[in-house]
Amino acid sequence: MCSHIVEKAALVGSAKGRKGWMRIDTANVYFDHPYYSTLDHVLAIDFTNEGEGGRDRVAIELSAESARALVERILAALASGEAAHPVPVQVAAE
Repeated sequence: MCSHIVEKAALVGSAKGRKGWMRIDTANVYFDHPYYSTLDHVLAIDFTNEGEGGRDRVAIELSAESARALVERILAALASGEAAHPVPVQVAAE
């Protein structure tokens, strides 16, 4: 039975879809039966731009193990990248 439980994340970024590069503002994340993969269950992420109607999307389906490995590599890349390229602290105007 499908759960249809979706976690949403607001994003600022871009992705390359079937029409080329597009802005994305939302990730819909869920663990359920896949649309395409031959696995029984997958972590699926649909990247879309809901601000522009959400018609175009970039989708991925990963095994649970692959998703966890990706999360670890994302965190490692952020840590090393931010250490090498510190982001300046912005002071709010009073």
